[in-house]
Amino acid sequence: MYRATLLVVNGANRGSRFEMTSAQDVVIGRSVGCNVRLDDSEVSRHHARICHDGQSFLLKDLNSANGSRVNGIAVAERVLVNGDSLQFGASVMAFQITESHYSAVNSADQIRFIEDSRSLDEAAIQQSLDVDLATPVHSEVPKTGLELLYYVAEELVTPVHSLEVLLQKILELTLQTVGADRGCVLLKEPVGADLTAIAFAHRGQGWERSQQMPVSRSITDYVLRNGTAVRTSDASLDERFSAAKSIVSEGICEAICAPMRGRSDLLGVFYLDTTTPIDQAMSGAIQERLTDEHLRTIVTVARQAALAIESRQFQDAMVKAERFAAMGQTITVLSHHVKNILQGVRGGSHLIRMGLDQGKDDFIRQGWGIVERNQTRIYDLVMDMLSFSKERVPELRMADLNKVVGEVAELAAARASECGVSLEFRPGDSVPLAGFDAEGIHRAILNIVSNAIDAVDGVERGAVVIQTGYDRTADTMLVAVSDNGPGIPEDQRTSIFNVFESSKGSRGTGIGLPVSRKILREHGGRVRVEGGPGQGTRFVLCWPRGNVTVSDVGLFTQSGEIAT
Repeated sequence: MYRATLLVVNGANRGSRFEMTSAQDVVIGRSVGCNVRLDDSEVSRHHARICHDGQSFLLKDLNSANGSRVNGIAVAERVLVNGDSLQFGASVMAFQITESHYSAVNSADQIRFIEDSRSLDEAAIQQSLDVDLATPVHSEVPKTGLELLYYVAEELVTPVHSLEVLLQKILELTLQTVGADRGCVLLKEPVGADLTAIAFAHRGQGWERSQQMPVSRSITDYVLRNGTAVRTSDASLDERFSAAKSIVSEGICEAICAPMRGRSDLLGVFYLDTTTPIDQAMSGAIQERLTDEHLRTIVTVARQAALAIESRQFQDAMVKAERFAAMGQTITVLSHHVKNILQGVRGGSHLIRMGLDQGKDDFIRQGWGIVERNQTRIYDLVMDMLSFSKERVPELRMADLNKVVGEVAELAAARASECGVSLEFRPGDSVPLAGFDAEGIHRAILNIVSNAIDAVDGVERGAVVIQTGYDRTADTMLVAVSDNGPGIPEDQRTSIFNVFESSKGSRGTGIGLPVSRKILREHGGRVRVEGGPGQGTRFVLCWPRGNVTVSDVGLFTQSGEIAT
């Protein structure tokens, strides 16, 4: 079974990764029922489909309004290959085959080092080149060499390839251009001087997977020791090759080995060779195929590959550092909030203990009220963390929006009364049944209502109004939450949806609003903020009712039954 990945590299869903297999059809679009749902107004509800025809992944445009593009070219149907760039509306996705011919063969299993009878003799080296002094000589590089360097540079700036696939493609291009029979990329271990094959390629037919490519230990040791590239040929003239394990006895006629030197360290070697039957090699009937021009080209390719490896290592280190920093920030914020909740629980428990010791029921009731409120706070915190931490598909069922919002109003009434805030629910007339995740929408609205109550806590005659409605023209469900608080400055409206950014101090976690926006986006909707300083704040939640079909509702209900 083949597996592939769609990585969003540009657009509203940038950074999202979608996995697919050859056994499933994937529909890309804006509808909740799509396997790959994009928050992009330029994407059709059902924009394109990717399926596997038994041999390849095939992209088909589903008569979308803005069309589908592969590598910048508009297509109606196209066979996809590893590394293709797909564009739907304003969203750009990288297509990656994660199980392909690149991973079919373990490169390390294809390489076998041979111990030569003695170290590499200077007489066996046809040409050596000091890598530190080597610079491309444009007038001497053949056209094929220039083309190779062009394609290698193009591969190096392609962000979708893993390091192994990148080196594999560079090696294959090099073999085709130079005309060598076999090649491999050998990297040094982080500790010690051992070499490990990370890429292997060969040209021509008749290569068995059980075969191994012999690599001369004396050549690789010489290159690593001296830091210079070598080209060796005419092996029959060297007495070293009379040994049973010499490179001639292994069928190696010529070899080029270039060091992969990065900015500060020698990372490994780039090794290519040609093969000749043993009888021809020993008789001297060998025609040289590798030249000094090839050596210069391969030195440049090895240098570029080494710089690419260093860049990937640096990028990986930066990503890891950012992850650790994000983990530290998350732990700090959550620990602070949990500490505040636990302090409230301890305070309530202390009042309960005093009431039990002194037989005072009012202390017990007061303490239990504090404990109960903090239980609700930690429950809401955990649920928000779960909602924000994972991608989920809404569980769509036909539901009554007025009923769901009414339950939110009833739940928030106690909190509003405690803060001295007036809470009013105004259900809209003629709001139809709609297919949505009632639990998710409930949590999204509750988070915003709770924020509104906190915003007017302490405000004279603080009031919060919840309204529902239906826009028949746009076929859109609407929920508005308004308050008469101090309002949100325009320059802060974007940051309030950033995780862990809260204007409520120790009372807020900075998760509630991001969770609400995430839930609305999962429904193909959005959250709009209105009002400003001195005008109060109005949050409007809207999502399309029309993009949910009966089949979509049936698809995502746990029972599999279609609700009516």
